[in-house]
Amino acid sequence: MEQVKIGALRVWHIPQIPGKPFHVAVDTPREAKKLLSVLADYDLFQLEHNIKPDYCNVGGLEVYEQDDGEGAPGWCEWFDEETGYDIGEWEPEE
Repeated sequence: MEQVKIGALRVWHIPQIPGKPFHVAVDTPREAKKLLSVLADYDLFQLEHNIKPDYCNVGGLEVYEQDDGEGAPGWCEWFDEETGYDIGEWEPEE
């Protein structure tokens, strides 16, 4: 199993709730924001073109931290340390 580095980022997405998430490694929050937008657009496209009858999706960005809140390394929901915004609220600087 590959060793995950502290600070690593990954997008998680569940295309239909309830369901299991899939994960995609990303390098930056900006890249995550774009990927999450593409995934949302894709789900909407499928709905509008009758590929799936309905959906309820969710996604976000996680960061691998030294302490997951229980004293061990693990994945935690990412937020911008300057603004406190999560990836859904966060807007990249131009």
